[in-house]
Amino acid sequence: MAKFEATTARLFRRIFVCKKCKTKIRTDISRVLQKKVKCRSCQSKAFRPINTKK
Repeated sequence: MAKFEATTARLFRRIFVCKKCKTKIRTDISRVLQKKVKCRSCQSKAFRPINTKK
């Protein structure tokens, strides 16, 4: 299976997962580090990057 840069960027770049409810959100890393982003469902500000290895 070939890996294309455009495909991996669309799937994994700028996507973060809420640590409480596991909801995905697309935003910049600077906003996550400054705690300016809230989860849509549980209002938490704790996020982690999405895992790229499956």
